[in-house]
Amino acid sequence: MLTLVCLLPVILPVLFWAAYHWHADRHLPEPPAHLLLAFLFGVGSFYLGLYAYQALDLVDLRFDAFALAENNLPGLFAYSLLVIGIIEESVKLLPFLVIVLHFKEFNEPIDGIIYASFIALGFAAVENIYYLKFLTSSEAYARGFAGPVLHIVFSSVWGYFIGRAFLSKRRLGITILASFLFAAMLHGLYDFIAIGLSASALPVAALLIICLWIWRLRLIRDLHSSAAELQASAAR
Repeated sequence: MLTLVCLLPVILPVLFWAAYHWHADRHLPEPPAHLLLAFLFGVGSFYLGLYAYQALDLVDLRFDAFALAENNLPGLFAYSLLVIGIIEESVKLLPFLVIVLHFKEFNEPIDGIIYASFIALGFAAVENIYYLKFLTSSEAYARGFAGPVLHIVFSSVWGYFIGRAFLSKRRLGITILASFLFAAMLHGLYDFIAIGLSASALPVAALLIICLWIWRLRLIRDLHSSAAELQASAAR
């Protein structure tokens, strides 16, 4: 049975990234109860993803990604993009579309990023607990801080574009499909590089995440600037 000390590699990063996003949402911040709910949706989405993976067994389409990395790189590439990326991004996206978008406080484009990030944080937290038994203490802390970053950046892609389209009253279908597929592709590509290629390719995977994080930082900064300008104009 996992003790509190054993769970510290999961708990500490969750608190850190939750506080980080709470601070990032400083203009018209979302209700804490809704952020907690989004986190719990992420927890549930992890188990939904597990069921989806198990369902692949019924049609003989579930594979061990690490085994594929040993003897079938093309198979790993297809599995990463068409299974891992699709399943994990879709289960996080589902509660966002069905519930989160309809919160009355969902009134700024940045809200899509914040809520998607809390869903991703919940998913990553349970995923990290799942992997604790396979990791050393140092590996657990490294994964504890890095795992949420991966899910957060991928989810931010669909969170932002869908949230922006929803608030501007545009037709959502194309935006949902395009942003979801793009995030799933990025997710699958990262997993393929990290699992299937040699250690010398890991900087490429890291560069992908760094580029996405920089895009996200700049986007959040620009959204805050736009909100501040609108607020200043309204006050005149």
